Amino acid sequence: MAAWSVDRLGRSLKDLLSFLDAIHTLGIDLYLHQQGIDTTTPAGKAMFQMCGVFAEFERSIIRERINAGLARARANGKRLGRPRVDESVEEGIRQALDRRDKGIGKIAREMGRG
Repeated sequence: MAAWSVDRLGRSLKDLLSFLDAIHTLGIDLYLHQQGIDTTTPAGKAMFQMCGVFAEFERSIIRERINAGLARARANGKRLGRPRVDESVEEGIRQALDRRDKGIGKIAREMGRG
């Protein structure tokens, strides 16, 4: 089996190790193109685990930065998320959905939202 990179296979080291164990149980080995890792060797397995640790670390750092940015935006009074539509538009959408004669996409186009 070939994959592009460790971080494409799982979100945590635990997930990666479970995945590797599952495919090895089936007699399948793994080659990671981006890192040049071949899990048929002990060195390849070790590198796979180390890359997994760093991928998990990178994901945690990204999550912290995103949450800090969101907290800063909230503290500055910014409103997060999609802006609400006018109540009249919302009611029109509800009525159109209740009639069940059109799909969501068509309703959105007619209301100028799609």
